[in-house]
Formats: sequence, C-alpha cells, structure tokens
Amino acid sequence: MTFFRSFLIVCPAACLLAQTPPPKPTPPADAPATPFVKPKITVGPAAPAKPPSVPPDRIVLTVGNFSLTAAQFDQLIDMLPEQMRAPARGPGRKQFADNLVRVLVLAQEGKRRGLDQTPTYKLQASFQLNNYLAGLTFTQIGKEGKVTDADARKYYEEHQADWDSVTARHILVRFQGSRVPLRQNQKDLTDAEALAKAQELRKRLVEGADFAALAKIESDDVGSGANGGDLGTFRHGQMTAAFDAAAYRLKPGEISEPVKTEFGYHIIKVEKRETKSFEEVRAEIDRRIAPAESQKTLEEMVKNSNPVLDPEFFSLAKQ
Repeated sequence: MTFFRSFLIVCPAACLLAQTPPPKPTPPADAPATPFVKPKITVGPAAPAKPPSVPPDRIVLTVGNFSLTAAQFDQLIDMLPEQMRAPARGPGRKQFADNLVRVLVLAQEGKRRGLDQTPTYKLQASFQLNNYLAGLTFTQIGKEGKVTDADARKYYEEHQADWDSVTARHILVRFQGSRVPLRQNQKDLTDAEALAKAQELRKRLVEGADFAALAKIESDDVGSGANGGDLGTFRHGQMTAAFDAAAYRLKPGEISEPVKTEFGYHIIKVEKRETKSFEEVRAEIDRRIAPAESQKTLEEMVKNSNPVLDPEFFSLAKQ
C-alpha cells in the first residue's frame, strides 16, 4: 500500500492538502533512566479537540458548483498521510478546509483555461485514478487474505526469540570512561578495579546477601539501584547486546558472572522467564505475515497479466 500512496502524495493537490503541520510534541518530563537500555522515546500526539457533531449529509463546504458534505470531508481526511489526520480532525480542521478550497479554486480555474483537455492532464488524471483504484484493491486483497495455521506456526517457531521475555535485576559497577556519571564522593575505578569489585559483590550474593538490598547500596545505575536493581520485564533487543545475551542465558534464580558493557560491569539476576504461546501471539503473527502474503498475491497477478515491456527502451545498456 505504501507504493501506491507514494504516487498520490507527490501530486500537487495532495501536497496542498497535506500542508497542515502536526502539533509539536510536548517534551517528556526529565526522569532517571537505566542508561544501558537502548533509548526508546515514545511521544503520543495530543488528544485532538472533538469537532462539532453535525449530520453526515450536511453540506459543510461549497466552492463554485462543488459541494462537500461532512461525511465526504471526513473521507478526504482519511486519504491524508497518517501523521496528518489527527491535526486535520482537530486543531488544523479549518486550515485543512482552507487548503481544500485552494485546491478546488485552482481546479475550477484550470477547467476554465481548458487545462483538463490537454494530453498531459488526461494522462496524469488517468494514472491517478488507476493508482487510487490500485490502492483500494491492494487493501481489499489484504483483508481477504488468510494466513494459514501452518504458515503462522512456522513463523512462530522461526521467530521464537520475539516472544521470550525476562524479568531481572542488576548491579552495575562503573569504570573509567563509562557512559554512566560518577556518583558523588565515589572513586573513579579502573577497569581492573571495577572487575574486582564486581567479583566481590557476586561472591557476597552467592553466599546469601540480599540482591535488592545490595543493589540499593552498591549499584552505579542510580535509576534501577533505588529500586533494588529492578529492571522490570524486557524482550530481546531492548538491552545492549552483551547484557541481553547474558540475561537470556540465565535460568530463574541464577546470578551471572560480571558482564562487561560500555557502562561497566553488570551482575545480573534473572527472576522470571516467560515465553508467549502460539495462541497468545497468533494475531500479531497474522499482522506481520499478511502484508507479505498480499505482496505475493500481487506478484502472481502481475505474472499472470503477461505485461510487455519494450526490451530496447528498458535495456540497462541504455543507462
């Protein structure tokens, strides 16, 4: 579907309609974060103001002999790029309408000048209509497609790691050059000194020291340390690579040897490991596979249509 939309977005009318800028996101409040976790910033759009409720058949815009109902106006918004829809339904609603008026005024002026009778217009208009119809058809093919149980299970088995999660704690011992700030009144340990400290802390844990209590005192990861080293639950790829690999090798209750990353030496304790069942993730698998299945259907349709391309015109040798 992205392929088809890309053509629509570059046409002049679509560019005018998409001029309403999205609202600037509000910066998140400062909060301590575990530094060795890969940065992940999620900023949701502000909730748009609810537009007035009017009957769907009410005419809300008229330009010359062209009229638009409330329902048709909403349908046009649905055609915009996804990031533009919320503003056009909320704070940018009037601006979107103003841009739409400009499009209609220019189109009517183009007809007055006879531009709709030129070969260039007819070719481009024909292509745009076909392009839009192609997009609708591709969407319908995607809705009609069925991911078989066998294909879904095969995907599940091949991507098993995607469904695994680990709940763990850690104690971090930083060393010189670490990306973690040095705590106040703390010595800037060399690599060797940090490793030695991490090994000593692990020894105390193996001998029965309480992990959470020790983390609160000794961990240089201030964010998690205040919570007893608690990292919560994470999936593959959310932590830095060496940490991720070490955590997923551990069984619940096990304590790792010191694990070196760019942040320092980590002592990791896995508290729980979970794997989602096939039934739990079936819907997600379908969403992942469906676009590829639609693409396969499209390629088969193209093959069966026997398209003819002039070999001389499209020869790579002409480039």
